Amino acid sequence: MKRWALTIALAVATGGAVAGTLTCPLPAAAVQVAPCPSDDELRHTYTGYCSDNARLYGREAEICSRFENYRALKNTALWEAGDGAFQGYLSCELPRATIAALQPLRVAVGRQGSVTRVACSYAQGVTFTLRTKARCEVLGTGQCEGDPAGCRVRCD
Repeated sequence: MKRWALTIALAVATGGAVAGTLTCPLPAAAVQVAPCPSDDELRHTYTGYCSDNARLYGREAEICSRFENYRALKNTALWEAGDGAFQGYLSCELPRATIAALQPLRVAVGRQGSVTRVACSYAQGVTFTLRTKARCEVLGTGQCEGDPAGCRVRCD
């Protein structure tokens, strides 16, 4: 948990500054930096998330119709890849071997306010994201086509 807090503190302190050409990370080198929630924690948060007041926040009925649906959505842990630059919340149900075998499928860049979001997408719904103050652009089509080096962005 301390490493997770340190990562956030460093990202805030540096402004997430990144420059140069980046490629999507290979999940084989990714590390889990936060624990998976316990069943008791999930049941506790399910009660709050899916309470009667949840309707006020527009929660989807399907997620709250059964605990198993909620568990599938929220049973995640924080992972880091690419020397901690990219982060993602991965399902605790995914075996480590499956995660290690994932290859990038596409990369996309978006901007909200002064923050750029570089999102690398993989099979199994896995996304590793880099957030930075730098301006970034996708090099090429953004489709990896079986070549991880095809998922590249340039940041200034």
